[in-house]
Order: sequence, then structure tokens, then C-alpha cells
Amino acid sequence: MAIECVAYRDAKGGLHSSLEKATLEDLAAVLGRVGDEGGMTSGVARMIFDKRAEIERVFAEYDALVASAAGSAGDAAESGEPNAGSIRVVRSNLP
Repeated sequence: MAIECVAYRDAKGGLHSSLEKATLEDLAAVLGRVGDEGGMTSGVARMIFDKRAEIERVFAEYDALVASAAGSAGDAAESGEPNAGSIRVVRSNLP
């Protein structure tokens, strides 16, 4: 007799028993082949998945610094300061 089950489909159409497994497969596909013959891809995808909050924090800090520097460059361009338009990071919260 047929029974109903829950499955999750990744971007390539593969079915997985959990949302996490489908997401890891999608991350691995985005990464492409990592290491000899792609043997490290699933491990790197797992690390990204597990460290998502930290990775998102790093990118948020990066985006904020770039936006701040771009705003400063715009102010410098309007004031006629030399090197207007260049980006210079003066402070970072990164360890």
C-alpha cells in the first residue's frame, strides 16, 4: 500500500529526506568542485551551513564598511579632496 511521505527537492530536482540535506546539496552545487575531484565540496558546504550566522555577520560588516566608504568618497568628491572615489577602510570589527 502506498503511504505519504515528506521530501524536499533541491534546485536540480533531487529529492531529500530533510530540508537540511536539500539545502546542503544546493550549497554544494553553488560551490562547484572543491578539492581533488570535488571530494571536499560537501564538507565545505556543511561548514558554510553550520557557520551561517558568522558568515552573514562578516558580510554585513563588509557591506556596511563599503557603503560607509562609498558615502565618504562621495563627500570627498563633492569637496574636491584628492583621491576622491577611492575606498579606504579605517576600522574593522573583524578579528
